Amino acid sequence: MGNVLASSISPSPTPSPPPPIPNVPPPSTASSVGPDETEKLDNSLNPGSMEDLHKKCKDIFPVNFEGAKVMVNKGLSNHFQISHTLSLSSITPSGYRFGATYVGTKQLSPAEAYPVLLGDIDPSGNLNANIIHQFNKHLRTKFVAQVQDSRYAASQLTADFKDHDYTASLTLGNMDIVNGSGIAVFHYLQSITSKVAAGAELAYQYGSQVPGSEMAVLSLAGRYTGENCVLSGTLSTAGAHVCYYHKGNDQLQVGVEVETNLRLGESVATIGYQIDLPKANLVFKGTVDSNWTVGAVLEKKLQPLPFTLALSGMLNHAKNQSRFGCGLIIG
Repeated sequence: MGNVLASSISPSPTPSPPPPIPNVPPPSTASSVGPDETEKLDNSLNPGSMEDLHKKCKDIFPVNFEGAKVMVNKGLSNHFQISHTLSLSSITPSGYRFGATYVGTKQLSPAEAYPVLLGDIDPSGNLNANIIHQFNKHLRTKFVAQVQDSRYAASQLTADFKDHDYTASLTLGNMDIVNGSGIAVFHYLQSITSKVAAGAELAYQYGSQVPGSEMAVLSLAGRYTGENCVLSGTLSTAGAHVCYYHKGNDQLQVGVEVETNLRLGESVATIGYQIDLPKANLVFKGTVDSNWTVGAVLEKKLQPLPFTLALSGMLNHAKNQSRFGCGLIIG
């Protein structure tokens, strides 16, 4: 929700989402925020942003890939990291991509430092770029841009305002003043109690490609957070989206997702799980959905070498389609 690069109100093709933030350690320089102020940043009642409403469940689902992939990560300093990625695939774009990540010196907590600049580019000049900065304990901004074939393919600007017990966000995507088109999404998420949060999303899209030149969709959202479980859901005139996450123990996590599209009259249910075996340095993620699609990703750290082996597989029994991939991450 809220990511207009990944979805919009009208069903139109969009570019692939930007790459995830690499695991870069925060800088070891002295924090510019004192201990007293750092304590104030810990708002235990803040519900987070609407974009992360289903994050707990989504994180245990595997991200399947096809073909062969080699990635080399190199940390040049506490602030700067680069990566080289070579992929071969018959479905997704293949070739070489260079990535870079910079983490600034404004450290708001032991795990957060800003600004964060990251992106990747290929030899043809196709670029994915992200800029994330938190100006103070309340205001956080994120800008995403994608350049394809020497022109802007998509852009998105998000501003999050976080207070003690609520988060308000505004996202502007693909704003084109000349042609009069764009998408605006407003989120509000409020903590009712320490376990219950509720909110709403208003998405507005305008432009010549939209039926009637403009349209708006209002969604209601809620989330319950238990000791070992999270139940979250959204409901709108377009459909419903419900997720349930449960942590069985330190090794097993399970998630269930149900998405219903009222306009198309379709529903898809997905069951996912994640198995962590720390002693074997192995993580296994798998899913199965009501469309008879089974997918899995296995990641194995080849210690003492700084290598991670990734194996991916996905099979659709109804369409008799399969995709398999093998990857090696160095660093």
